[in-house]
Amino acid sequence: MNTPEQSQLGKTSAYADQYAPSLLFPIPRQTKRDEIGITAQLPFFGADLWTAFELSWLNQRGKPQVALVHFTIPCETPNIIESKSFKLYLNSFNNSRFDSPEAVQERLREDVNEALWHGAAVRQSTAGVRVITQEAFAQQKVQELQGLNLDRLDIDCTDYTPRPDLLKADHDNPPVTETLVSHLLKSNCLVTGQPDWGSVQISYTGAAIDQESLLRYIVSFRNHNEFHEQCVERIFMDITRQCRPLKLSVYARYTRRGGLDINPLRTSAPMALPVNVRSARQ
Repeated sequence: MNTPEQSQLGKTSAYADQYAPSLLFPIPRQTKRDEIGITAQLPFFGADLWTAFELSWLNQRGKPQVALVHFTIPCETPNIIESKSFKLYLNSFNNSRFDSPEAVQERLREDVNEALWHGAAVRQSTAGVRVITQEAFAQQKVQELQGLNLDRLDIDCTDYTPRPDLLKADHDNPPVTETLVSHLLKSNCLVTGQPDWGSVQISYTGAAIDQESLLRYIVSFRNHNEFHEQCVERIFMDITRQCRPLKLSVYARYTRRGGLDINPLRTSAPMALPVNVRSARQ
């Protein structure tokens, strides 16, 4: 079983410039899910929305091509792909020739799904891949997460490792429906300790969550070492257990590192995925 420590994270790496799908490094999701008490059927739906900003290859005449790529990775895949290995894999396209953007897209789709489902007997779903060529670059938007901004609150913060016990909800009054946003989410890479900066949107129906306690809880991730997907699942489970909402979704958009951003969504009920639109900080 692959572990994060066995990956290329934090190590000097040779950059292959010829197509090399073997560079993709899958890491099982279940190890971290065990830590937060997810041992059977998943208690959420969702996906990880990745954007690759650095993809290039050669056409059959040797002329470089450039593109963006959106990846939609279902949360039920048994593996995530370690992000540095993803970058190394994408760089391996640099001096490889392909007939068309469609051929590149199909190759990406096959390789990514092979890694995500590595070791599984049956694939329950497949990751979506969309290559965006430079002709469509002008159509790419910048948009902020919508919701009431928690960062307006003037609070004291003293905890910088996750404190689910900070979360409070008012179960004595009728339930509410609201969407809350903070741009103060920060965690660190599980292996290297490098900072990961993000914004988080929490939408729920249920007992009103105390906003000051929620913001303190979000800030408490500041010195926590965990991958993006794992942080969002931890937030989802902590709010579920401490506040017992009737419905809940947690969506985070992290700034890019190595030309990649990772934006996990976890929700208690099936819903349409958000459009993968980057924020100003991304």
